[in-house]
Amino acid sequence: MPKSTADATALGLGVDRSSPVPLYYQLAQQLEAAIADGRLAAGGLLGNEVELAARLGLSRPTVRQAIQSLVDKGLLVRRRGVGTQVLHSKVSRPLELSSLYDDLEAAGRHPSTTVLTNVPRPATAAVAAALGVTEGTEVRYIERLREADGEPLALLRNHLPAGLLDLSGERPAATGLYRMMRGAGITLHSARQTVGARLATADEAGPLGESEGAALLTMERTTFDDTGRAVEFASHLYRASRYAFDFQLLVR
Repeated sequence: MPKSTADATALGLGVDRSSPVPLYYQLAQQLEAAIADGRLAAGGLLGNEVELAARLGLSRPTVRQAIQSLVDKGLLVRRRGVGTQVLHSKVSRPLELSSLYDDLEAAGRHPSTTVLTNVPRPATAAVAAALGVTEGTEVRYIERLREADGEPLALLRNHLPAGLLDLSGERPAATGLYRMMRGAGITLHSARQTVGARLATADEAGPLGESEGAALLTMERTTFDDTGRAVEFASHLYRASRYAFDFQLLVR
């Protein structure tokens, strides 16, 4: 059952008519902030557009435009017979050498992992080049579905040098690979990383809870330890509706 309807007054919603910022955008930003800090909890109902417009002294088209902008971002969803419902806030991750598992915990989310594949396999040319081994060398391949608060977020595909980590039993489902590496005495030093985007295939869309052709963010990363050894080649897929990378740009 959906949670109770949000109250505009309790949320502190209001607009500044003297501001050059469009009214719909002001409202959308306030609603997005309320979702991010938990005042608008996942599963809760936003309320009727007419009532919200009346309480804020706004036109219904202005409120509708604000709500639609958050629907487009994947923060709200319109459900027939239910109303406008709050989804989980998008995970915003800094672009740095860190583990998704650790980042989710730090953000107050509850990560969980389902191991889909965990097998030895011969390295392809691309994997061999990344890990600095000969093509055909046996490496460990592990594919996992990472969830945040029970909702699918990312499909994680990793190739590791054979024998680098003990990936037996339930360990890969209990924590992140970087935490396991640190526990094994491996000091992570640097990485080469490429971020992109593409559309989901049918095989990828299913586990992620998306439709075939949905937008996905992609990340390929080769990680090195403090001796210069490649310890991981990752190829990850993230739901664009639930995930974003943050960049910090410096003026040169």
